[in-house]
Amino acid sequence: MQGLALLWQYCNVMARVTFSLDDETVAQIRQTAARLGKAQSHVVREAVAEYAERAGRLSDRERQHALSVLERLRGATPTRPAADVDQELQAIRAARRTGGRRHRSA
Repeated sequence: MQGLALLWQYCNVMARVTFSLDDETVAQIRQTAARLGKAQSHVVREAVAEYAERAGRLSDRERQHALSVLERLRGATPTRPAADVDQELQAIRAARRTGGRRHRSA
């Protein structure tokens, strides 16, 4: 009876979805599932989870672009004195603590 309860719980948390896949992709899913001894749905879940993890990271091209932008900024000459920037940041922080720039402090 416990096995039946686990099966019900498993089926209860899974969503049934329909996708259209090309024949080659379907064959790869079936071959991978057979080789690993896992269900096809399990192979698809693992593949999607791995892809999602990779998709959250920057590609080499994106990383190189970000580094080149940082290098340009690092070499740029400041347009105003650091003391002016510090003063502006202090004013912004103070405004945030009192409810923003649109609200008057009590």
